[in-house]
Amino acid sequence: MDLAESYRLAGEAAAAVADVESALEVPPDQYAGAFFDVDNTIMRGASIFHFARGLAARKFFTFRDLSDFAWKQARFALGAEDMGDMASATEAALSFVAGRRVEELQSLAEEIFDDVMATKLWPGTLALAQGHLDAGQRVWLVTATPVELATIMARRLGLTGALGTVSEIEDGVYTGRLVGQPLHGPAKVEAVRALAAREGLDLSRCAAYSDSSNDIPMLSLVGNPCAVNPDSDLRAYAREQGWTVRDYRRKRMATHVGIPVGVVTGAAVGVGVGMTVAAIKKRHR
Repeated sequence: MDLAESYRLAGEAAAAVADVESALEVPPDQYAGAFFDVDNTIMRGASIFHFARGLAARKFFTFRDLSDFAWKQARFALGAEDMGDMASATEAALSFVAGRRVEELQSLAEEIFDDVMATKLWPGTLALAQGHLDAGQRVWLVTATPVELATIMARRLGLTGALGTVSEIEDGVYTGRLVGQPLHGPAKVEAVRALAAREGLDLSRCAAYSDSSNDIPMLSLVGNPCAVNPDSDLRAYAREQGWTVRDYRRKRMATHVGIPVGVVTGAAVGVGVGMTVAAIKKRHR
């Protein structure tokens, strides 16, 4: 299977298992919707790392095993998102849960979201999502995070559903393998297209939000793209295209949208990851 076919398979699989709240099957504005990336867009850092950290705390593996996740999380905190890092982090997380039952991981994911991940959210981005819901539109997360975790996140946030990386499951147990590629870059485009076709969405009336230049193809797919907490490449591209740019990482932006600065600055990663970030910055200096 070539790479393009693997992306297509990942996207179609994500759309096929996307959870849609029945109460919103016929929303007031049924042809428009919004798609939100998660890592560094809705949540500070990599959601897969936060999930792995929660699993480590629950003795799924040791914190020494978490060191590689910490390094990749530090890169995310500095805005250096990398497709290779995302793929390896996702696959490593799946290898840790291989042989575990889906129901067990879903239950733990709910605990981990409430205990670890809820404090990492960007209030400004959540307000954007709520604006779409208030307008009678459906809102999906689109993320490389495993779809089971992404779906729980969407439910906790009151969103319509989620598109995420699909893992291979046999008899209710994770095999440790993916269906296609992680839902990242080109796979996100395939997933959004497939979901839009299934749900009857007009992509020219839809919006998409992301922090990463890797998501320029997804952002370009919709009529209303928005760069949120963008990396340098996406910021430059968004300015060239005249796209909206919102940055909730800055104190001045937190003040502008009425978010207490303490809420934003308090959404910090763990102590060990913070030390890693500091070390990287020191090295750059």
